[in-house]
This record gives sequence, structure tokens and C-alpha cells, in this order.
Amino acid sequence: MLPPELLKKIQRFHFKTGKMASDLFAGQYESAFKGQGIEFAEVREYQPGDDVRAIDWNVSARFGRPFVKVFHEERELTVILLLDLSGSHLFGTRNKFKRELLAEVAGMLAFVAIRTNDKVGAILFSAGVEKYIPPKKGASHVWRLIKEIFAYEPRDLTTNLDGVFTYLNRVARRHAIVFLISDCMDEGFDTSLRLTAKKHALSIIRVSDPGEDRLPNVGLVTLRDPETGRVTMVNTGSRRLREAWQRERRARKTYLDDIVRRAGVDLVDLSTDGAVIEPLTRLFDRRQKRLR
Repeated sequence: MLPPELLKKIQRFHFKTGKMASDLFAGQYESAFKGQGIEFAEVREYQPGDDVRAIDWNVSARFGRPFVKVFHEERELTVILLLDLSGSHLFGTRNKFKRELLAEVAGMLAFVAIRTNDKVGAILFSAGVEKYIPPKKGASHVWRLIKEIFAYEPRDLTTNLDGVFTYLNRVARRHAIVFLISDCMDEGFDTSLRLTAKKHALSIIRVSDPGEDRLPNVGLVTLRDPETGRVTMVNTGSRRLREAWQRERRARKTYLDDIVRRAGVDLVDLSTDGAVIEPLTRLFDRRQKRLR
């Protein structure tokens, strides 16, 4: 049973994400991700402008006038959200924690998917897969998904991206639209990412907070690693330490940028102090242009 305060927060969040998933945004998503084929719908009488290649000659001969075959796109798709619940997401120095940003994006994408009649599921993970929510349709399913994101307490707080990609490729046998939402503070997942990109339409949404990029000069401080729990005292007055911190941040960013570029994967950056809809809209626009 959820505490009343948490339930109210989830209800407000549920309303907010549903509102953010506007019809316009849903239309951009639908254009960016096409169905996997076409299926026969009906035969109707020929109309000026119809493609002559669609004429059904057998039916036309039977009735003595031209008829054409009509096909519809096989639209129904499956969306799977890979949601990183590791400890590094329990951090935020601006408007929200990274986990709240993750939940906001996941809720919005889930609403967009059901508005276009697609199924949506989720894999909650940290050091391993914590929970698998099979893809389904309907607003009640999105409500369950959002509740899980807010209320679920992971058993481990470390990160294993290779493990979640491997699990996804085992349980999702058919092509799916996959969004990894994570701060991507991990390494060694090059091969599994590449295999996932070949099988699915993979996009990575990297979440961050401005406070992570620079170590402020505030003297001696005690830092705790949110994933391992390790506590260290550091002297932030050391210029060498601050520069090393920034080099490490740049190296992590460059590592992911390089492997997603080689794999042909779409990457979008979101920050706890920035916009959400505009960057995602640009992501959908890029995909739509490639499909033309």
C-alpha cells in the first residue's frame, strides 16, 4: 500500500505527463516510427488518381470495370522502455532528481505510445533486471508503469547496461521501439548495444544534472558514491582534482557518443534544469527525415 503523500504525487505526475503527450507530439512520434509492413484491407472501385499497379484484374474482369486493392500500414508497434533505477539517479541540484526526470520522460513516451494504439512495456534495471513489465495497451497500464517507476525500490544500486541489453534481446523476439533512459554511467556494453540496434529501433535518452559536470571549490568535503556506498574525503580546493573530475566527465560522454555513432543509434541529452519536449521532438524529426 502506497503512502498517501506518494500516491498524490504520482497522481499529479500522471496528469502532467498525460498532458505533455499532446496530439501534436503523438503525431511526430507516429511519423518517426513506422509499422513493419502493410496488410490487405479491401477492394474498391477505381478512382481517378489511383495507382494502376494496384488494380485487381480478377475482380475488374468479373465486374467489367476497374477495381483496386487497398492496403493499410500494419501500424501496431511495441514500445519497450529500459529504465535505469541505479543509485546515481538519486541526485539533483536543480529542479528535480534525475530519477524524476527519468519518470517524466518514461510517462510521456508511454502516453504517446498508447495514443497511437501501440503497446508499451518496461524493464526496470540496476546491476541486473529488477522487474519486467510486459507490453500492453491502455491508460491503466501506463498508470501502473508510472507507479512502479516512483515506488519501486531496487535491490542493488549499481549499473549494468550490458545485462539489460542482453535480457531485452532474449525476451523481445520481435522488432520493437526501444528507449534506454539512463545517465549511462557504465562501460563495456559496446557489443550488446550494437546487437540491440540491429534488432530493434533503439534510441538512448541520456539524463544528467549540471552539478555533475564541475566539482565546486568548497574546500574539504565528504563524498559518498550513490551506487557503491563508498565514502571519501576530498579537497575540492585542489585544481588538479577539479581538472581530473572534468576529464572523467568528458571521457564518459565521449565514450557513449562514439559507440552510439558507430552503431547508428539516436542519442538525445536531457538535463534536470532543461526542456524535455523540444529535444525529443528533434529526435523524432531526425528519425522521420531518415525514413523519407
